Amino acid sequence: MRVWRRCLDAGEVWGSEARSDYSKVAQFMQRREPAGYAAVRMLTPAHFQPHVLAGYAFASFTDDLCDRGTVAERTRRFDAWAGQIRAALDSGTARHPLLRAFLHTSALRELPRHWIESYLDGARIDLDFPGFATEADYQAYVDRLTWPFLMITTGLAQSGGGTPEFAQSCRLVADAGQRTDILTDLAEDLRDGRLYLPLDALERHGVTRADLDAGRDVPGVRTLLSEAAGKAHHTLREATRLLDELPEEYGPLMRFVLDLHHQRLETVVAMGAAVTRRPARDNPVTCLRLLAGARRPRAGRRPAPQARKEYEPSEI
Repeated sequence: MRVWRRCLDAGEVWGSEARSDYSKVAQFMQRREPAGYAAVRMLTPAHFQPHVLAGYAFASFTDDLCDRGTVAERTRRFDAWAGQIRAALDSGTARHPLLRAFLHTSALRELPRHWIESYLDGARIDLDFPGFATEADYQAYVDRLTWPFLMITTGLAQSGGGTPEFAQSCRLVADAGQRTDILTDLAEDLRDGRLYLPLDALERHGVTRADLDAGRDVPGVRTLLSEAAGKAHHTLREATRLLDELPEEYGPLMRFVLDLHHQRLETVVAMGAAVTRRPARDNPVTCLRLLAGARRPRAGRRPAPQARKEYEPSEI
């Protein structure tokens, strides 16, 4: 669990409190996201592991506060937590170990504060999620929440938040990941009374919210899901440009992330309308295969897996 032990950053000083904080970060992530934790440990350089885990722990802890309990309970907890974060950013100190670790990481990686502020502002949307009327509403959600989430996690790979081109590539990953999550989590979100597919997409295919809630296997539902999967595949292929903008030592983790999302979309496609009734889950054997593949040396950028023909964007 001592992910800090082999931190190799030249000149970096790790006091006892920082070591304890990063150990708690590792414990939190191992419990919450065991597969993601394993991927970070296997695919990223030792000196970067504490920092990427700190970013994900901070964002995941914040995300959890927005998802549990009534709207009033979530709002009360989130407002208190956001107040702690902003006070910590102002003072440079914090009581919570996950927040202290993130403060340390964001300072060392020179993460611009505006990404943290943007993430906090965007997270409020999920306290009482209203849904998306149009694709434009969905894109605004990515701008306000998913993109800042990527910048305080994956974006830590570039000191200072990287170039504008790097940030735009991170946005592509954010868009692709969000589109994929909407499909894999569709059944659970519907049970919780949430729908992240834009309503104009439902109308275009003659699908009603009742069709999705009832899990109806009808042509409109199938074509709706087909279109959504095709858009996600297309955006993932665009997002491979990030591999050219990351230091090579960070490439394996991003290759794994992109390949895993392609695989999740293939699972969604294979499930068809059943994805409205049960969530799409990763196959552990497939995950191990993707992990092994991501670690193999690559000659140049590896092209992303191609979507199945019937889901090519040109056919939508």
